[in-house]
Amino acid sequence: MRVTTIVFAIALSIAGVASAQEWDQFVSTKDGFKIDFPGPPKVAETTWKSEYGYTLPARVYTVDKGKEHYSMTVVDYNGIQKQGLERQANCPAGAEPCQGQRGGALSTIGPGYSVQDIRGALIYASFQFLKRDATVTHYLYNWQDLVEGHEIHLTNRADQSRTMAFVAMRENRLYVLEGTVPKGYPEPGLFYQSLGWVDKDGNGIRYQLIYVNEIYGLGLYPEPGHNQGGQFQGGGGRGGGAAAPGQGR
Repeated sequence: MRVTTIVFAIALSIAGVASAQEWDQFVSTKDGFKIDFPGPPKVAETTWKSEYGYTLPARVYTVDKGKEHYSMTVVDYNGIQKQGLERQANCPAGAEPCQGQRGGALSTIGPGYSVQDIRGALIYASFQFLKRDATVTHYLYNWQDLVEGHEIHLTNRADQSRTMAFVAMRENRLYVLEGTVPKGYPEPGLFYQSLGWVDKDGNGIRYQLIYVNEIYGLGLYPEPGHNQGGQFQGGGGRGGGAAAPGQGR
């Protein structure tokens, strides 16, 4: 009996290690992020319809593990002002909704409301979750590696599965992270908490101050300094930032 118990315990230990080893860090230099997935993600090219009706290039990274679903959608807003200028040029005289602001590309509203679209992207993406057939159990401001975002917790009414989402924006790229697990499972908090940022060479980046895209992504100020590959890289920020207790990492 004792031998059987020991063998069973060893088997459970090996199974636990194997399960843990399924999760590994995935790095996308194309889209500037790193995150832990339970296996290699499938990658699909797609498009995203913005709040003001612009069609933007997007990429979706997905892993399904049994009834668990994990995904990261990255939307590139960097070409939206060019589309705004094209929309403005073809706008009928006096039709303000497609006119926006003339003048500088970084005006408050922007040509064809393109800058307004960037400023509101976090709220718009978060609102898509709020429209689901689900109960919102928590909706809060948070950050990951000091990039600000919105954190959303949902209980889906159809099957009582639980979804945790995090929506962030950096360098005019929108990041929509989502993890869904069956009823009775712990919320997939560790999934979103593994989110981090990388440069074009795959080196990790951690900012010294909160990164706010509508300030730094739009070029209103130089981006804050950050640690990169173990070295501090200077920026427009002053001093160091620390996460509040229980908030981000």
